[in-house]
Amino acid sequence: MRSRLFLLPLCLLFVISAAADLSAQQLTRNIKVISSAGARALVDACAAWAEKNKQVVAIAVIDWGGNVIESHAMERAAANAIDTALLKAKSALRWRRPTSETNKMVRNGENLAPTFMNDFPQPGALPLMLDGQLIGAMGVSGADGEKCAQAAIDAVFKGPAKST
Repeated sequence: MRSRLFLLPLCLLFVISAAADLSAQQLTRNIKVISSAGARALVDACAAWAEKNKQVVAIAVIDWGGNVIESHAMERAAANAIDTALLKAKSALRWRRPTSETNKMVRNGENLAPTFMNDFPQPGALPLMLDGQLIGAMGVSGADGEKCAQAAIDAVFKGPAKST
């Protein structure tokens, strides 16, 4: 028992000295965030795509922490459309995949967690990935939501951002 008590301070000393050797660079990381201008551009591009395709949508863009950055409902959108778009965006963010994929997992019985975690695994939202980092998500309620979101991502980011 006595030898164990002797080893404990030595182990703690080793852990403390190892932590002291870490640089500030190793203790932090840089993250990308979607700006309000980027979110507005995504909303505008999705709305333009929807108009061109004669569709009515509501759109929500959230950052990597789930905070609403921008939202918009086109005229004639359903009263609950913004709420639905936001719920979809949060589900895409949490699961880091298009909500159509999460929907398939639930429907196949492969993973029922989204249903009891208060997610909304309905098609229409995409996560926003840039340089391997999750920077947010975009949810679209109505019509071809994921097509609208992907068209907006392609138009705004011109290639580097991905939805998965």
